[in-house]
Amino acid sequence: MGTAFGTFGELLQGALPEEGGDFLVTLPVARWTMATFRPAARPGLAPGEIEVRPAHKAKALRLARMIADLAPAGPGFPVGGPRGGVLTVSSVIPEGKGLASSSADLVATARAVGRALGVAMPPARIERLLSRIEPTDGVLYPAIVAFHHRSVRLRAVLGSLPAMAVVGIDEGGSVDTVDFNRIPKPFTAADRRAYAALLERLTEAVRHQDLAEVGRISTRSALMNQSLRYKRALDPMAAICREVGGLGVAVGHSGTTLGILLDATDPAYTRRVTAAAQACAELTGGGAAGGGVAVYRTLSFGNARGGAGSSAALVPGAMVGSC
Repeated sequence: MGTAFGTFGELLQGALPEEGGDFLVTLPVARWTMATFRPAARPGLAPGEIEVRPAHKAKALRLARMIADLAPAGPGFPVGGPRGGVLTVSSVIPEGKGLASSSADLVATARAVGRALGVAMPPARIERLLSRIEPTDGVLYPAIVAFHHRSVRLRAVLGSLPAMAVVGIDEGGSVDTVDFNRIPKPFTAADRRAYAALLERLTEAVRHQDLAEVGRISTRSALMNQSLRYKRALDPMAAICREVGGLGVAVGHSGTTLGILLDATDPAYTRRVTAAAQACAELTGGGAAGGGVAVYRTLSFGNARGGAGSSAALVPGAMVGSC
């Protein structure tokens, strides 16, 4: 078995001045994918054949086959012999919304198949495998990280933040990550310098646990993304955020989701989250009953420490405040 969390879009996404500088900063939330792999579990499965359930999880199937090719010899598996089985992927993360559903599927699959077949799956190996499939979020790291999603490599571990809630809406439809990343991004040199400055500010904000600054940067990133993936509800959501005293807005930069960030440790949290949910429901046509609105809880990681290019301090499963 393997698991991976999703994200609510990104706190920041853009491009830096250097070559290959496309990057994002993750916003981990307590929504999960679980994968299980049972070697040769179904009667009638051909030798070496891998079956995936549900059948449309084609990327997970491709990854499972890649890992099976790396498997060492073992009981019933001679050197070079087939390593078939049944891969089952179960997720509560909506697909095509900018919530890292595909990345979570792949990371959970890597962990499950690797454990079943005796193939070590450290982050660097997972990155190399995923880079052959699609652009990927940094959900394999239990922390808020800056991640080069196109080249699939860690840039820096920023650390962890106190618990937040995200009152989110979905504008509808879906976005294919691979197709979106094929679209040329018209970033100017000034844009790239601006994103570099925002990343520096966000790094400091996470280090100092400054949620207000995190919200300001996330809002700025959402506004800058309008020329790439326009969201008609962004201005109304920003207005609701101001009315309820939220920290800022976060979006799925390559998706269809928008959300209001709230400090879950604020004494006025219950009042603020209720007011935000009601206002968002009215915006989406759901009325006070809350149609079309979901509340997400961010993840906090007790052992996450910041540092450029570092993953040594990350311990899988070191999570607190996760639900």
